[in-house]
Amino acid sequence: MKAVFQHLKTFILRGFLAIIPLALSYIVLRFLYLAVDQQVAGIIEKWIGRNIPGLGLVLVLAVLYLLGLAASNLTGRRFFGLIEKLSMRIPLVKTVYPLGKQISSAMAAPEKRDFKRVVLVEQFRPGLWSVGFVTGQCEDRTTGERLAKLFVPQGPNPTSGFMLMVREAEVREVGWSVAEAMNAVISGGLSGPDKI
Repeated sequence: MKAVFQHLKTFILRGFLAIIPLALSYIVLRFLYLAVDQQVAGIIEKWIGRNIPGLGLVLVLAVLYLLGLAASNLTGRRFFGLIEKLSMRIPLVKTVYPLGKQISSAMAAPEKRDFKRVVLVEQFRPGLWSVGFVTGQCEDRTTGERLAKLFVPQGPNPTSGFMLMVREAEVREVGWSVAEAMNAVISGGLSGPDKI
């Protein structure tokens, strides 16, 4: 009976953790839709006297664009830093907020790390493949061989991982985009390309 409860507890927790990114995305988009589309679109409709289909979507995209611009400058970073500090004082939010931040930083990581391409590399034993991001190349002084510099992320937090130096001949090309591979890593393989 104890094993059954442990099994239920484990998989209920995993289910909860799997749904957090979806729930956070839904909450943010719903808030933007209600705050922007319902309020601003209603005001605009009063001004011009008619409803414009798709205006709410355009306004939500404009707000996201402006938030992206704000987050990219010093004042915006300070503002979001203040929001983060305040969020970490609210009991339920302080447990969910770091996960959301981790996911967003992981999604931004491909731009920051300048990953060249996605490959598979055998690890631990033959036939066991890990996803790796090629960050550059170098030459082995003793053999003259070309080596690929790989970053192998640890899911579900792809901001941590380790670096490998692997012979180019030992990596396997998969043809995935960096975003597809990052989605696969973050989701623990639940999402991502179906073919390698």
